[in-house]
Amino acid sequence: MTSILKKTAKLGLGIALGASLAVAATADTLTVGANVGNVPWEFQDADGNIVGFEVDLATAVAEKLGRDLEIVNIPFNGLFSAVQSGRIDMAMSSITITEERLESVSFAQPYYDSDQSLTTAAEGPTSLEEMKGKVVGVDTGSTGDMWTTENSDAIGFESISRYEGLAPAMLDLAAGRIDGYISDIPALLYFVRDKPNLQVVERIETGEKYSFMFDKDAPLAAEVNTAITELKEDGTVAALHEKWFGKTPEAGTSTATVLDMP
Repeated sequence: MTSILKKTAKLGLGIALGASLAVAATADTLTVGANVGNVPWEFQDADGNIVGFEVDLATAVAEKLGRDLEIVNIPFNGLFSAVQSGRIDMAMSSITITEERLESVSFAQPYYDSDQSLTTAAEGPTSLEEMKGKVVGVDTGSTGDMWTTENSDAIGFESISRYEGLAPAMLDLAAGRIDGYISDIPALLYFVRDKPNLQVVERIETGEKYSFMFDKDAPLAAEVNTAITELKEDGTVAALHEKWFGKTPEAGTSTATVLDMP
């Protein structure tokens, strides 16, 4: 079926989790929440279309399920309550599977392996060690936020500034209002590739894996998991990886390998 990408907000604008977010999903529509502005996973192109690796993957999943796709723009931290309340069927935004999250939500099998990273201005700190006494930015509620909070005393950050997405954090980093930004490495490598004023200076190994998120024990999770298996087996997921990252996925990664649901 033809995918319907519903642009409910312009890039950088959030949406209140209230009555305006309650989407009346129908049986033939897969309503997906996403923090639009999360390059290269889901973001707006020059024409205002919502594009990205996860957008393409969700579109392929919806087609496997015989459903249309509707994307609703939601700040990252609001995605969890949105799936739990039934306002959306599924959430995506490079969401890491964690044991803590599995207590309250469900995930399909992972489709991308990742780590965290430190990004700074070109003339800024070049390591976490050099971030002592500096201000660091993170995305609110993200695994980068969790890692930074847990390691704040050990590294000695002056303070932590929290953002709703990469774009406003990058503006503050470029303007010198923060000294570094900790977030998922694939998004940052993609973002800084044509920006000589910014640099990814350190990989922070966390062993994270991304997947689509659902309400706890939602039957849809198993249906989507089966669709992902088929898309891995028929080469679709590998093709999307090559489209967005310029190379085929490495053997043994969750992008290339069929895995069990967590």
